[in-house]
Amino acid sequence: MASIKIPYDGLSSETLQRLVEEVVTRIGTDYGEEEIPTEKKVDQVIRALRTKKAIILYDTSTETCNILSTDDPRVKALKKAE
Repeated sequence: MASIKIPYDGLSSETLQRLVEEVVTRIGTDYGEEEIPTEKKVDQVIRALRTKKAIILYDTSTETCNILSTDDPRVKALKKAE
């Protein structure tokens, strides 16, 4: 997988909002007994991007964006390759 890191602050606020909404609604995750509203998930992801706990990666082979935790092994592998 060839990935390109996309700086969140290089996106307009509207583009960032739409990207994060698309990613969080794409992910089918069970949050337990209490469902977390999409708006709250989006806020959490944007906060993680701002605090550098997550990054946006563009996958050139699938032409899709993903938001991954900086603890994710794929992110760590990307950092080693830089």
